[in-house]
Amino acid sequence: MEPVSCDTLVALPPSTERQQIIFGKNSDRPCDEVQEVVFYPAKDHTPGQKVECTYIQIEQAAHTHAVILSRPAWLWGAEMGANEHQVCIGNEAVWGRLSADEEEALLGMDLVRLGLERADTAEKAVDVITDLLERYGQGGQCMEDQCGFTYHNSFLICDRKEAWLLETSGKYWAAERVAEGHRNISNEYSITTKIDREHPGLRDYALSKAWWDGKSPFNFAAAYSYMNTARIEASGSRRCEGKKLLERSNGHITAETMMSILRDKDSGINMEGMFMTTGSMVSVIPTDASLPGVHYFTATPDPERSVFKPFVFVKNIERQMEKTSSPSYGADDPVKKQPRFQRKPDRKHKLFVKHEVVAAIIESHADRGAKLVERMRQLEREKISEMDVILCYGLVEPDLLVDLFPRSVQAELSVYGEKS
Repeated sequence: MEPVSCDTLVALPPSTERQQIIFGKNSDRPCDEVQEVVFYPAKDHTPGQKVECTYIQIEQAAHTHAVILSRPAWLWGAEMGANEHQVCIGNEAVWGRLSADEEEALLGMDLVRLGLERADTAEKAVDVITDLLERYGQGGQCMEDQCGFTYHNSFLICDRKEAWLLETSGKYWAAERVAEGHRNISNEYSITTKIDREHPGLRDYALSKAWWDGKSPFNFAAAYSYMNTARIEASGSRRCEGKKLLERSNGHITAETMMSILRDKDSGINMEGMFMTTGSMVSVIPTDASLPGVHYFTATPDPERSVFKPFVFVKNIERQMEKTSSPSYGADDPVKKQPRFQRKPDRKHKLFVKHEVVAAIIESHADRGAKLVERMRQLEREKISEMDVILCYGLVEPDLLVDLFPRSVQAELSVYGEKS
């Protein structure tokens, strides 16, 4: 299995239809991996408190923001998510001239969650992630076994006014601000000569390795990338296709546009095979701070056969998302024990189990499957229509949205329970 994974996209005005920022990501992971969607409320923490990430403990922040996360069920961090300040982050696996470290440190997915929990703007998330990278490093197994699958990380981060692309290689990094238009990333470095922020030793290190001559304009991707590898060529193709799909709707990009792009199989963005799209996310963030953001998650594999369900940050969300939360094994989890990954426990949540059955029906029974897909799409259209009212006019009765996502999951399960 040659791992390739993930596409993350963002569109800002004037590329979007309204004064909105549209964010989307497909998380491409091993086909047997379960992705869960979970919510954590904002919380104050005592001085000196530690937080247990996937592999290591680090110092906890004084305050963490409320977050909604889509994540592989075996780890602490997240592939993608959003916080109460409408900051969204998705990460990508990238490989370069620096070897990715197998020594346990922070995973890129840990950095996604930490950025969301600790930053109230996209640029502050860049600060959080790069500071933690400098202090703790990145590394460790990125799959639930001892297969040696490790990588560096790139991050696409947005808020109500802008997006930032952050690309890392070990502790070194470069960041590019995106103020308008659209941008997408796959599994390759894409920051070239437009570098708005960078690690203070970035250029000196490249110079010391003879990756840059010190005279020509510094190009981050050219200096730190692999050259001509099959993995990067494949991701480059997906990035090119993603750009074309965004360009096709330029000026009119909506949540539906982004969902359609994430469902596109011809481009490779909706991945199939041993590595496949195991979870998807689309967020709609109005530039008007008086309006709420809406964040859609599938919590199931293959967005073509899934329903994007909405979540809105409102007060008093305390109910855990039972039907998209995987079983917890606590200290007995094989990920926590040494040596790690000696077995794989059942991590399937309730929606995942039902969706497995439905996906098999869609695959093997054309007429019955088509009817199921149409009911799923109808539910999705209804939810998008409901959210459009909120995005236009704001929250009139926020208490009615406290259990919006769990209710939407239950509606999806009801569709699956119908005779078809």
